[in-house]
Amino acid sequence: MAEEQLVTFSLGSEEFGVDIMRVQEIIRIPPITRVPKASEYVEGVINLRGNVIPVISLRNRFGMTRVEETDLSRIIVLQVQTKVFGIRVDAVTEVLRLESEAIEPPPPITLGMDAQFIRGVGKIGERLLILLDLDHIMGGETNHDVCA
Repeated sequence: MAEEQLVTFSLGSEEFGVDIMRVQEIIRIPPITRVPKASEYVEGVINLRGNVIPVISLRNRFGMTRVEETDLSRIIVLQVQTKVFGIRVDAVTEVLRLESEAIEPPPPITLGMDAQFIRGVGKIGERLLILLDLDHIMGGETNHDVCA
């Protein structure tokens, strides 16, 4: 039986999941350097052991209201194809396994979020987990690479 291993995190009351194979690490929020003329969802860049990586605000990307950073706020460092970037989340909740048949395609009206960001919805008992399509989070705008 096929299953996926996911890192789950929260943004407000919503819970999301990303493929654990794309996650490099999870870090506390370091100082973030703003980048002029970056897309509004790019918070800036961080220095991670000598590597400069862009940080995406998922709240901005999904059109959610901005909230203050808390002790639980984290950056999940991801590798998608050749890009390494961080996504800022309210809290990382757990690592879990999800059976493939517990994953449904995204609903036609996707909770006010851009459907391109969602590859499915996972059901865990009563919980619903929004599974992100990481290939679209950075926008696919390769000409806007912060480190180009």
